[in-house]
Amino acid sequence: MSAKVLTKAAAKEAKIDILEDGRGTQAVHDVVVAMRAARRSGSANTKTKAEVNLSGAKPWRQKGTGRARAGYKSSPIWRGGGVVFGPKPRDYSKKVPKSVRRLAFQKALSERIRAGDVLTVDKFVVPELKTKLFVDLLRKQTDAEKVLIVSDSFDEKTYKSARNVKPVKLATASDVNTEQLLGSEKILVTHKALEKLAERTK
Repeated sequence: MSAKVLTKAAAKEAKIDILEDGRGTQAVHDVVVAMRAARRSGSANTKTKAEVNLSGAKPWRQKGTGRARAGYKSSPIWRGGGVVFGPKPRDYSKKVPKSVRRLAFQKALSERIRAGDVLTVDKFVVPELKTKLFVDLLRKQTDAEKVLIVSDSFDEKTYKSARNVKPVKLATASDVNTEQLLGSEKILVTHKALEKLAERTK
């Protein structure tokens, strides 16, 4: 069975709450920024003058050498010395309220439906564990390269067959997020997944 475009009217029949006003743009921005920030490792680290493993002895005597006075070899102005105001391990994650996350998800889904980028199919199951079968089945539904497939669940054969098809992502309706909705050319949704997506837009 070939996929059909999920129209605005069909989405409302499926009880998906479509945003009609201009709300949600800022929420989408905040949520995507927070998700990308949370993926940052925050492991960059430099040593200060107190942490550099150098001798604490005075390099030369205070007076009489003709050179500027120096108290320690770990000074930041010297090669091998400490770093001033360098990066330290930190947590880049940002807190986003649940209501904002819900609004962002609703906005992203509404815009993709309005643009005609959401396709529906009865089910998406690969009969045998083969990447070629997965690709052939997908090509019957859409010609797009970057596709997000959303289902209520995936069996092992379908999930493993899709692993080597990098532009294609699989996500369950309960786990798909705002960034995934925005990052694909087309979104292929099974009929059972529509029920869960409808719940998440309330």
